[in-house]
Amino acid sequence: MAQLIEFPVKAATRAGHALAEPLRAAWPTHSVDDYGRDPYLISALAPFTKLRWSVTVGGTHHLPAKTGALLVCNSRRYSLSAVYAALALSEETERPVRFVGRPDIAPIGPFMRRIGGLLAKPSDVLSALSHNELVLVAAEGTSHPRNAGKVPHELIGPAVVAGVQVFPVATMSSTIGRAARVEVGPAVRARRKRRGPLAEVELADQVQHHLQRMLDGFGGVQTGVAPIDWLAEG
Repeated sequence: MAQLIEFPVKAATRAGHALAEPLRAAWPTHSVDDYGRDPYLISALAPFTKLRWSVTVGGTHHLPAKTGALLVCNSRRYSLSAVYAALALSEETERPVRFVGRPDIAPIGPFMRRIGGLLAKPSDVLSALSHNELVLVAAEGTSHPRNAGKVPHELIGPAVVAGVQVFPVATMSSTIGRAARVEVGPAVRARRKRRGPLAEVELADQVQHHLQRMLDGFGGVQTGVAPIDWLAEG
């Protein structure tokens, strides 16, 4: 009688499937939304993200409850401010907040999409805004935590086209600890009604100015290295 020999690789694969089956049963089959964001994955990652960031959030009363809006935050280089700000605002507002700037290469690109990342393309931003989504765009990264970098006007343009409000979002995080702060300011209104590319350029400049004023109003030290007084609130 022939004897069936089971190779170790096949046995290990079978064991792996047996362990993964309960997870598949608990995880919804279609858990991602129309833009690839997976709220179940974000919930599963929440304990780990909170080990990295303890975020104090303020000013969310400025944001619309149901309609779309463009949010613009400052960004210190390598701080991932758009990521922690989007996750914190999503939790605080109980609405998905999508951040712009995910790469289009695997494996990091698909993962960033699952936690709410969009490509830095005006067409993708416009699509989300047109469907009443909250979209967060980061200004150019700076080396100083209190400097608001240049706001990309090409990503402000979709807000002008969609006719949605634009909100400055000041962010700051400690380089040696978990504490971070996210503060939403009132909507920035254009000084004049324009048509064409000048409308988005002027609005981008105004948003940068508002961001800088908010950062200047933050208390604490200027270096961003030592503990910051307001971070104790979180």
